[in-house]
Amino acid sequence: MEEGTLKSPRHPTGTAPAPAPAAAARCDYGDADPFQWDTREDCEVRQILDRIGDKWSLLVIALLDVSTLRFTELRREIDGISQRMLTVTLRQLERDGLVKRTVHPVVPPRVEYQLTPMGRTLHTTINALVVWTEEHQNQIAAAREEYDRRAATAL
Repeated sequence: MEEGTLKSPRHPTGTAPAPAPAAAARCDYGDADPFQWDTREDCEVRQILDRIGDKWSLLVIALLDVSTLRFTELRREIDGISQRMLTVTLRQLERDGLVKRTVHPVVPPRVEYQLTPMGRTLHTTINALVVWTEEHQNQIAAAREEYDRRAATAL
């Protein structure tokens, strides 16, 4: 069932999703189609974007770009992350081929994490977004203040 739909006695399978707006159907967006990433859970691109765009993954990728780290070092560096959330995040990034996990056969076991070559390319992309944000943060802050001022006077 689509997110936002409701079950009712008349519609046990849920209500039908709303049709696409007529204007969107008429527009040709070319290569920049804003509807290219399906919002359904089974869309691979959407799943990957959701994974790499969450705050924990971004922090792990940024830290591992600097050096190879152990689990405890990562947990110490990432304020507010639980042990379980860090474990889940690392497993997902490893599954996606972005992080390599190395277990050293010593007692006690030593496990290290590092970015894969593909993970390093992702960090480069993320870094471009960070640079853009830093360059425009004052303009964004001013736009927010102006918006809030207009919203306050409209009440």
